[in-house]
Amino acid sequence: MEVSGLDSDGKEFKNAEEMWREQIGEDGEQQEKKTQWYREGISYWEGVEASVDGVLGGFGNVNEVDIKGSEAFLQMLLSDRFPNARNNQHLVALDCGSGIGRITKNLLIRYFNEVDLLEPVSHFLDAARESLAPENHMAPDMHKATNFFCVPLQDFTPETGRYDVVWVQWCIGHLTDDDFVSFFKRAKVGLKPGGFFVLKENIARSGSEGIT
Repeated sequence: MEVSGLDSDGKEFKNAEEMWREQIGEDGEQQEKKTQWYREGISYWEGVEASVDGVLGGFGNVNEVDIKGSEAFLQMLLSDRFPNARNNQHLVALDCGSGIGRITKNLLIRYFNEVDLLEPVSHFLDAARESLAPENHMAPDMHKATNFFCVPLQDFTPETGRYDVVWVQWCIGHLTDDDFVSFFKRAKVGLKPGGFFVLKENIARSGSEGIT
């Protein structure tokens, strides 16, 4: 079924395939245009302030309700998948598109012994590293942010079997369809037995939306 939609400039496309041809080209030119497409995306975020309001596009007021909703969902998943988590089970999470560490600091580090952050925008990651330094936040003993990877999703391959949870929120739309699939195939290798993905994303109410 074809679903029409608009890109962020308001240009209409009859389906997603037409939109991607416009954005990243046909087979012969695709790699060069795709590289440029990703570069422009990073360039945009490099001009954004490293703050909650900045990473949330001026909607910093949604931070609290977002964290509350995510925490309720995460508690349900952890009690179901890791019922013995409080009995010295060492849990590790990967925060994808972590930005300034908003989700890690306000949620993940309270439930996981280690959290790795994956973010391609260097000044966001620098802010996360500072915010998550032990002297700058309150977290349970033996809970910490461990690794800070300044790598885009499409280029990241995790350590095999490291993670109990791979958390992907409000960033996956920055990947092309092919790279979306490839990312999850690679990231799956990073899960421990019984581990799982959490994918939280905004969706269009009707039609489709593209990102330029």
